[in-house]
Parts: sequence; structure tokens; C-alpha cells
Amino acid sequence: MTPLHFAPLQGYTEAPYRDAHATVFGGIDTYYTPFVRIERGEFRRKDTRDIEPGNNHVAHLVPQLIASNIEKAETILALFIEKGYREVSINLGCPFPILAKRHNGSGMLPYPEEVKALLAMVEQHPEIRFSVKMRLGWESPEECLALAPLLNALPLEHVALHARLGKQQYKGEVDLDAFAAFAEVCQKPLIYNGDLLTVEDIQRIEKRFPQLAGIMIGRGLLANPALAMEYKTGVSLSPEQLREKLRTLHATVYARYEGQLQGGDEQMLHKIKPFWDYLEPALDRKVWKAIHKSGSLNKYQAAVRLV
Repeated sequence: MTPLHFAPLQGYTEAPYRDAHATVFGGIDTYYTPFVRIERGEFRRKDTRDIEPGNNHVAHLVPQLIASNIEKAETILALFIEKGYREVSINLGCPFPILAKRHNGSGMLPYPEEVKALLAMVEQHPEIRFSVKMRLGWESPEECLALAPLLNALPLEHVALHARLGKQQYKGEVDLDAFAAFAEVCQKPLIYNGDLLTVEDIQRIEKRFPQLAGIMIGRGLLANPALAMEYKTGVSLSPEQLREKLRTLHATVYARYEGQLQGGDEQMLHKIKPFWDYLEPALDRKVWKAIHKSGSLNKYQAAVRLV
């Protein structure tokens, strides 16, 4: 059975969610942290808290970094090493324009020399197992093909490829033909990522690309946290079973944030409301809207009780 990886999503898959998902649903072989970056010369406090080993209890966790040059990347790597991590994901896939325009994530893909300079750290740290998460390119799928020789020459654990361009962000269709073209030339273990919402979607990708080393799912797991479990067990949850597990998942995440945050209703609502963003199809529309419109924790909790 193909290993499943939970893709990191900023603002959604932080430690409280990862731990709760592994306990309540499971089915995931590897979880990844949202990327750690340097902002105004220092780490964001929420990033360092998120990778703290004491805050993480999943069986296999890989921290991810994003940087526009090797100097920043080395600083982040030193933090990971200090925290005891020996496996690291390098982000070359983030499509957010504010970062991409500064040659972070997929914004670096049109510049092979910059990618080469950044990935020099892979050979400089043989004690670390590195992987790369990337897109087909920023402007064109030719960009990933141009980088294939460089990636093939590096001692990478795997390459995870989201089958879209950076400029698409999450819009439009995935390009399976472009993914296939990269798969033809990629000599590293390859993981597929992009638009997997059902068990049938996973099986379709497995059938087309039987050589895959793994499958990575992000938004599909936020929309149906049971997806990996259903794939692994072959058993689908009923709508009521799913809602019951969602209630347990939410209660677990809520309790973690409640113990962690000290900023009152506004901060707590800011943190917990995104839990429901992708779950609209699984809920009554009026309940989903009531959750998102709630302006106090009392109103929020009253809306959640209707799930």
C-alpha cells in the first residue's frame, strides 16, 4: 500500500491539529510542519513553538524550511538540528505571491542557479536526510524538467511534486501529463501531490503512476480527515460517524489551543475557526455559516454544538 504523507498547510496543520488527527483518524505515515522561515531577521515564535519536540506526538514528523538563499536556510537548519531533527523538507513549492516574488518557494524555480546554490546544503550536511517539495514550475512545466539533473545528482530522500504551476496557486486543473514527463526523468523516489479528495482519486493516481514512492495529501484531508484512514482500511465512514469523529477532533484541537493561547476570545477564534474552512461539504450550510460568523466564543461553541 502506498505510503501517505500529510502536506503542510500554513494556518491549518499546526501541532495541535497534527496530533489530534493522528489520534482520532490516523492513516498517515508522515506528517510535515508548515514551513519555518526567517522574518525580519528572526524566527516567528509560532514556528519555533510548532516544531518543539515536546509539542509533537505523531510517530513521524518532518520539519520544513523555506528560504531564498543558503544563509537563511542554514540558520533554520541549525534550529532543526538543535531540536533533534535529522530529516528536513526544503520548500520549493509555496505559491503565495508575497513570498514567491522574493524567490521563495516556487518563485525560485525559474532560477536554476539559485536553486543549485540553495540545495548545496544537501551535500554539506550528510547527517541530515533531505527531501524537496516543489511545483512543476512558476511559469512553465519546463522549469521542473530543467532542474531534474540537479535533483538527480543530490542525495535526496525523495521529491514531492505538486502537479500545478506556482502562478496557478490552487486554481485550475492539475497537469498529470506534465507530472508524467517529470516522472520519466526523475531518478529520485517521487511523491505525487495535488487534488486528491477521495479514495478513488488516490487509486487513480496509483494506477497511472505505479512507480510512486508515496502520495501527499493536503486540502483533501482537511475536507475529509478520514480520507487516509478510509484508504488504508477500505472502510468508509457514514456521515454520522464522520461528524462524531469531527466533534472529537475539534474538541481535542480546541483544548490544546485553549491551554496554549492567552489572548482571549479574538485570538482563540482566529486560531480555531480555520478548522472548519474546508469542511463545508460535510456540514449543514447554515451550521457552517453560523460557526464562521460567530463573534464570541459562546456563540462559536453554540454553533459547534449543532454539528
